[in-house]
Amino acid sequence: MAESKVVIYGAIAANVAIAITKFAVAGVSGSSAMMSEAVHSTVDTANGVLLLVGTRLSERPASEAHPFGHGKELYFWSLIVAVLVFGLGGGISFYEGVMHWRHPEPLQDAGWSYFVLAAAAVFEGASFFVALRQFRRKSRGRPLLEAVIASKDPTTFTVLAEDGAALAGLAIAAVGVYASHALDRPSLDGFASMLIGVLLAGVATLLIRESRSLLVGEGVRPETAQRIREMAVSHDQVESAGRLQSMYLGPDAVLLTLDLHFTPSASAACVADTVVALEREVRAAFPVIHHIYVEAVRSSQARITPGSPAAAPS
Repeated sequence: MAESKVVIYGAIAANVAIAITKFAVAGVSGSSAMMSEAVHSTVDTANGVLLLVGTRLSERPASEAHPFGHGKELYFWSLIVAVLVFGLGGGISFYEGVMHWRHPEPLQDAGWSYFVLAAAAVFEGASFFVALRQFRRKSRGRPLLEAVIASKDPTTFTVLAEDGAALAGLAIAAVGVYASHALDRPSLDGFASMLIGVLLAGVATLLIRESRSLLVGEGVRPETAQRIREMAVSHDQVESAGRLQSMYLGPDAVLLTLDLHFTPSASAACVADTVVALEREVRAAFPVIHHIYVEAVRSSQARITPGSPAAAPS
């Protein structure tokens, strides 16, 4: 989590400097695309602050009211960030573009716009590659889109998506400013702003989808569940592994429940030893699985005595 905070701090620092400069140049040049980019950077700055708030709140210890901790706080605040990107970033940029398209005004001092766009690209690029390096370290060589979908840490992939959208937005803004001057059609600058709005709305939709999935209770991947079942049935007295349920409680914490069917001849001591051994194996193979609850059932459908060690959750 500490490495994720470094990514967020880097993004906030870059966006603050970029937003101030963009607003200044947008005021001088009158560029709608530059104003959209300034709004975009401002929203990204606020989003970074919200991600830090979510990270801090998610690290609070478990309590009686929240026995499994507060890890899902991070998912909630990531959803708020995605909504802000959609509504403020995408919505305002598109509205600004429509207004400039309907009432175009000639741009002034395009040179300043190019200078700011180039400087912003350097800062955004640096922030993007920091986030990408951190994300790749956790993605274990998966393709980028697949890794984003599989990731359970919204801080890193949110910063990565925002910085990627920012770089694409800068390119659109640069083309819009250039086309407005080269073709003497100021309305093209407004069209570029609308494209930036659509871009941000698309990125926000992806972030909302991922945050929603985690917030409502996403479980481990099917291949992980299958691997755990295989580990369970590899024990001598286990006839089969029944229902397996799981849920992410935070980026690095999973709750797992599993029904194990034992042979009729399995003693209570054997069942207890098997459960303890399986829990140890699962945690060694998948360190994010913190909470494991095993329901031991003999093949006759009679559950192990509730007071026995085998029936007690870990």
